[in-house]
Amino acid sequence: MIFGTRAVIEAVRAGRPIEKVLIQSGLSNELIRELLDEIKKHKVPMSFVPAEKLARLSSKNHQGVVCLLSAVTYARVEDLIDFAYHQGKDPLFLVVDRVTDVRNFGAMARTADCAGLTGIIIGDKGNAPITGDAVKTSAGALNYLPVCKVPDVRKIISLLKQNGIKVVACTEKATDDVYASNLTGPLAIIVGSEEDGISPDLLKVADQLVKIPMFGNIASLNVSVAAAISMYEAVRQRQAQR
Repeated sequence: MIFGTRAVIEAVRAGRPIEKVLIQSGLSNELIRELLDEIKKHKVPMSFVPAEKLARLSSKNHQGVVCLLSAVTYARVEDLIDFAYHQGKDPLFLVVDRVTDVRNFGAMARTADCAGLTGIIIGDKGNAPITGDAVKTSAGALNYLPVCKVPDVRKIISLLKQNGIKVVACTEKATDDVYASNLTGPLAIIVGSEEDGISPDLLKVADQLVKIPMFGNIASLNVSVAAAISMYEAVRQRQAQR
């Protein structure tokens, strides 16, 4: 964390990898206005929060401003696609849509690294912050697995398609069984929010909707479990082709 208005302004200006800036609700002075201008200019996520939340984060003199730094350096989707094809490999991405629990995100990152994914793609808003807790929950996988943070996930899905990558959404709304679907070749798997699943606008642009069959009384799986099943089904199909 970085705390204090001036220090956070300089971090934003310097292009540090920032998860979010938290500003105490009701604050308004010249420095705060300068900070808000820089946040807008650099398109940094921010939220106004109660003073109590900032107090829980830091007991130091934060002046009503706390900046949460990212624990990783983000990659570019285009670079990862090019690198995979250059190595003669089919790209395999996980697209994470609004997963807010840092433990779920960490668990997915751990599985993605074990499964040899090309990388994870997340939106710059609505997802769990990639802080030290996320790295710890991933068992250190986030030190190795590339993560791409993008302002418009739908636009990135179009980019994936333009590069020959099939986009599959894993959702209980699907009719196709994940085990009966073709997950070979260049692929991106979308998983969604713990509360309401994948955004309707992303479901519309996916090439295929697939579901994991359910046989018990509970209608859905934890998102990290669903992601793991889907990723490893893609891995299984790839190995079966060899």
